[in-house]
Amino acid sequence: MSVPTSLFPKSPMVPLRLSVVMAVYNEVDTVATAIERVLAVEIENVEIELIVVESNSTDGTREVVSRYAADPRVRLVLQEAPRGKGAAVRAGFEHITGGIVLIQDADLEYSVEDYAKLIEPIMRGDVDFTLGSRHVRGHPVRVMEQMRAIALVMNSAHWVFTWFFNITYGTKLRDPFTMYKVFRSECIEGVEFVADRFDFDWELAGKLVRLGYMPVEIPVQYNSRGYDGGKKVRFFRDPLTWIAACLRFRVCSLPAQRHDSREERDGRYVAERPKSDPRLERAIDAMDG
Repeated sequence: MSVPTSLFPKSPMVPLRLSVVMAVYNEVDTVATAIERVLAVEIENVEIELIVVESNSTDGTREVVSRYAADPRVRLVLQEAPRGKGAAVRAGFEHITGGIVLIQDADLEYSVEDYAKLIEPIMRGDVDFTLGSRHVRGHPVRVMEQMRAIALVMNSAHWVFTWFFNITYGTKLRDPFTMYKVFRSECIEGVEFVADRFDFDWELAGKLVRLGYMPVEIPVQYNSRGYDGGKKVRFFRDPLTWIAACLRFRVCSLPAQRHDSREERDGRYVAERPKSDPRLERAIDAMDG
């Protein structure tokens, strides 16, 4: 990357702590493997802090994650009831202590081998936000041999929703909904998150973009699972919440934004309020009415 685009005056401090937030619900078959793989990651000058948020599963998952309570690298957050992935990740954010945050699922769709390249541009101070892109040119995002029709629908929907996100936020991303969202912990200081389900992916990406943290997309390995493997996205419920989230979080209030002039005061950039689009505000008001 030739021109640094970070909004911070300094790179993250090294050695670095990487806070991995893992939301877990009914993943008894994969969660132990997922945790072990995360804890086995070795990156020079990086220590791993794993925050596991377990949402009172019904299949024995809580008993499995409880085995790691004594590990000093693991922090367990036990919720009384499931409220959705977004709510679980938000709960995990309250416990991060690292300089970089990475969101990780417990279903083994993504490879922890990609951690190093996801955090490298942030550690160099080039950018503040990276996305692990599942898209490889010429290949569909999801390959489900036993459910090809469903895979086709989901792949087509991916591009429709990506286009919608890009039009709304003025970006040119190929996979804004990837689970691998990685960013400096300072990026979310003072930012309130409210989405409970998978609309949280839209909220997090949208709010960081509006705050000026333009992400770099980095190709990652991805092995899609189907509904028979425990996929929790719901065809007729979640897409409607995504559309509403895309518009809602484009116009919602945000904390002060770092200014492009990069004028510093006490090591921080002078801030200005992000501007909302009045056309979208009127459209949402009409929907609410």
